[in-house]
Amino acid sequence: MIISISTNAEELGISASEFVSNKLNEAIEANGEARIVVSTGSSQFETLNALSKAKVDWHKVELFHLDEYLSLPITHKASFRKYLKDRFLSLVNVKKFHGVEVDGDVNHNIEILTREIRNKPIDIGLIGIGENAHIAFNDPPADFDTKDAYRILELDEQCKRQQVNEGWFDSIEEVPDKAVSMSVWQIMQCKTIVSCVPHKAKAHAIFKTLSNKLTNKVPSTMLKQHSDFHLYLDYNSSSEVIVF
Repeated sequence: MIISISTNAEELGISASEFVSNKLNEAIEANGEARIVVSTGSSQFETLNALSKAKVDWHKVELFHLDEYLSLPITHKASFRKYLKDRFLSLVNVKKFHGVEVDGDVNHNIEILTREIRNKPIDIGLIGIGENAHIAFNDPPADFDTKDAYRILELDEQCKRQQVNEGWFDSIEEVPDKAVSMSVWQIMQCKTIVSCVPHKAKAHAIFKTLSNKLTNKVPSTMLKQHSDFHLYLDYNSSSEVIVF
């Protein structure tokens, strides 16, 4: 595990995007293409903004994302597909975007997405960490054993509260109860994992991640088991583990 600490979220995003773009370019040079998984949410604003400006041959990059609310239309402001299209895909011309589709036959959509993500290795995963230490929508206690690529999961109360606090919904009652989420096992198949975790709201999740041994009660502890894990923090998110 390599930890990088920046002064603020903007500096973090620039630093992380430089690392990620270099990794993508290395993969393109070696294989003629690259494959990346990206996270969404307010903690990823600065990283995706900086990455959209990076010098990458984007038409050689396939992009996957982690999760999507069940029964939420793509027109809703909280839709992660909308988030990516507005904040990233409208700025870069990727080879292909593999969205987590929740319209129509969801189980069939998951089968298609599973075939796509397992067709070739994923070079890099941008994996956020939630306030309850979830990765994707694998809330505690997370299933560390399933080898399904994507699953339909129930969202816990703290996860829902985070979505409201970030402004995606007006109340907890409006947050969908379920989402389609990449599994922990599938996340761990990425060759390199980069977690960009700024902001004070994530400080306790970072404390739990770094202070606990592997436990499904703190799902993000699994990331520390990865052989190439890079954790990007800012002063705020690292405030419970480091005194400046």
